[in-house]
Amino acid sequence: MTDLFTPSPQVLAQQIVERIERGAYDDAERAASDARGQYPDDAELARLHGIALLQVQRPADALASLQDAARLAPQSIEVQCNLGSAMLAGGDADGAIEHLRAALRQSPGHPAILLTLGNALMAAARFQHARESYAMATHGAPTHPGLRLNLAAAELELGNADQAQVHTEEALQLYPRFDAAYALRGRILQSQGKGAEATQAWQLAERISPQNPQYPFALGQALEDDGQLAAAAEAYERALRLDPNDGRALSQLLFLRRRLYDWHDLDELSQRAQAAVATGAGTISPFTLLAEDVDAELQLTGARNYAAAVEKSTAPLRKQLAFTHAKPAPDNPVRIGFVADGFNEHATGLLVVAMLEILAGYDDLDVHLFATTPDDGGAIRRRLAAATTMHDVSALNHAQLAQRIHDTGVEILVDLNGYSGRDNADLFALRPAPVQVNWLAYAGSTGAPWMDYLVADAVILPDELRPHVSEKLVRLPRCYQPNDNTREVAQPPSRAECGLPEQGTVFACFNNSYKINPAAFARLMLVLQQVPDSVLWLLSGKDGTDDRLRAAAGAAGIAPERLVFLPRLPHADYLSRYVNADLFLDTLPYNAHTTASDALWAGCPVLTSTGRTFAGRVATSLLLQLGLPELVCEDDEAFIAMATQLGNDREALRTLRQHLSQQRTQSSLFDMQGFAGDFRRAMQAMSARYRIGRHPVDLDL
Repeated sequence: MTDLFTPSPQVLAQQIVERIERGAYDDAERAASDARGQYPDDAELARLHGIALLQVQRPADALASLQDAARLAPQSIEVQCNLGSAMLAGGDADGAIEHLRAALRQSPGHPAILLTLGNALMAAARFQHARESYAMATHGAPTHPGLRLNLAAAELELGNADQAQVHTEEALQLYPRFDAAYALRGRILQSQGKGAEATQAWQLAERISPQNPQYPFALGQALEDDGQLAAAAEAYERALRLDPNDGRALSQLLFLRRRLYDWHDLDELSQRAQAAVATGAGTISPFTLLAEDVDAELQLTGARNYAAAVEKSTAPLRKQLAFTHAKPAPDNPVRIGFVADGFNEHATGLLVVAMLEILAGYDDLDVHLFATTPDDGGAIRRRLAAATTMHDVSALNHAQLAQRIHDTGVEILVDLNGYSGRDNADLFALRPAPVQVNWLAYAGSTGAPWMDYLVADAVILPDELRPHVSEKLVRLPRCYQPNDNTREVAQPPSRAECGLPEQGTVFACFNNSYKINPAAFARLMLVLQQVPDSVLWLLSGKDGTDDRLRAAAGAAGIAPERLVFLPRLPHADYLSRYVNADLFLDTLPYNAHTTASDALWAGCPVLTSTGRTFAGRVATSLLLQLGLPELVCEDDEAFIAMATQLGNDREALRTLRQHLSQQRTQSSLFDMQGFAGDFRRAMQAMSARYRIGRHPVDLDL
């Protein structure tokens, strides 16, 4: 019942609109609910109530309210569009498309309906149809900048970056302060490999809309890709302040702090990341977790959380692609595809090149490589291209690459990235191949329903760690990590030329900076304290990293000049420096992997501790296969004691080096013919099970 003192529905509607416009969504929802109690048959109040309910994340209630509005005002274009948006927010993209197409039949060519229909088609990954809907809408609303931008987004999803750029610039001409247009410009430029220009675009977006956390996060990614690590960390900090629950920003900030040796607030950030994984409150990068001192169970939980988010986001595109896989004829070779961003002068390429050259020589295998980074013109890329079928797919997006792999008829697809480098999760979640395998670069389980097998060995994944692997486990009879046994070691310079003392023990730790955490560094400092005249040789970094470590050494009572830094060098020159190192000191919880292989190949002994996760057990696997169990320690105390003993015993160090010189030609660790044979048997076993219709199972070769 109303009276003379009750505001009219128009006045109440205006009050609700004002609350929505200033972001007071809870107040708007309460006001709309009260107003509808007074005017239950008012379509506009029902519509506004639905909009407010969408903003407070109540999509089911919003849908009901907008259905009421549609019943009360069936001819209202605004209501029909809002109802379609509510259906979309509730996860019913197909229902929204059907509803909006019905509305379009009643009002042909209406730009608002076409715009909302385009949004629903984008959500359903029907990008070509979305492009058509947006393009038709521009005829009715040629000065609408948002339409131009949506058209650009559809073109980008279709892989048409140049056309996307044209429409983005059109949107900016219509509205020069359009923050989302600068953001999309940044995405386009990044896809074109124009990192510096992408950075400028994201900076403009953030300047226009400083409260949007997506912009500093994307800016951080662009800065990180461009090597501006300190600036990237600052951008991630801004994103995290705006959205404290953003697991992506937290992950990247934590990881960059480790890369920069910027250890302030590190424990707090790590605890926040671990809590987010344990509670499912945020999606934390699984690769970031490898460098945290956590157990395999938490790592798997984090990977599963991450994979679940990818599985959900890729579901519409997976439905559209709907790949089916015909089983090959029994006598057909096994067509194997490898996907990586490292088929260049890169750690991955350096590890796999010799093995792949041999693997490609088997008549019953057909080896294809899908390189997600352009050709760097280096020797590794040339060798791989000569031995295998190389596909340069660096210009393709995930959907296009998935289609290429599927069209190539790959039977077994191996992910050489996992969650590291250029994360391939969005690609593999599309299921372009019937059998999919996680191997090498990501030292852990993916927790992903789209990954069938994980290739490892019994040292890095013993039986007690099996419960923390989601894939079926294939364990090779040797260390899972191959080596290029043809790589050359350049003529070494003298110690003096390297900035090293002529006398005294040279300890080396050329691990990536994110592996040298405060605890690992403290352990290294304790060794230096107990080995007089020794120095520690490390990789030089940027953005003040060397100075931070020198300061940390001074705080630990070690003269800063006892830290010597090696600049980045071509691989053969880098390998030659190991001639001047007496002992490589490893790290935990993340071991040396490729770096340990490099040191051992170049004749420098490696001292390690066995960790409690895959990432912390790789050096142990390498050393055990090499026949050097004496260099594998149980804990920190044993590690420090052994490092100190060897550092003070020049004769023992010479003996170790002599042993390594012999093992380089005799050990199975560097036997790539044998490794390729083992890997071939693994691929054949996977193929055989698939071809006879059996599910994947654990395999110990």
